[in-house]
Amino acid sequence: MGITLNLGFGTVKIYGRYIIAEVNEGVVLGHEHHDVLEEIAETYYHNTTFVYISHRIHSYAVDPMIYVRTSKLTNLVGFAYVSEHTLPLTNAQLEKAFLKKPNFMGRNLENAIQWAIELTEKEQHLVLQ
Repeated sequence: MGITLNLGFGTVKIYGRYIIAEVNEGVVLGHEHHDVLEEIAETYYHNTTFVYISHRIHSYAVDPMIYVRTSKLTNLVGFAYVSEHTLPLTNAQLEKAFLKKPNFMGRNLENAIQWAIELTEKEQHLVLQ
C-alpha cells in the first residue's frame, strides 16, 4: 500500500520504487509542478532510485521544457507513460524527446509497474557493483 498525496493539480501515489501520478483534467503542467516533483523525490527517495509513472486518465497539457529539468534528477531512473487512449500516448511520444531517461509507453498500468520494478532493481544492482 502506498502513500497518497492529494495535490492541487492531481494525485500522486508513492510506492517503494515508483510514483504513480494522475494529473487533473485541464491542467497545464509547468515548472511549478516540477518543483513539487523535486520535493517528493527528495523527501521519499533521498537515498534510492525511483521511476515516475504518468497515468494519463484525464486530458491535460505538459510544457515539454520541464523534462530538461526532470532529466537532471539523479535518483529518477525512468519515466513511464500509461494511457488507454491514443492521443495522450501520441503527445507522450513528442514529450519524451526532451527527457534523457529510459522510458516506457503503454496502455496497461501493471506493465508499467513491472517495468519500473525491473528497472530500479537493475539500477540498484549497478550501484552495488
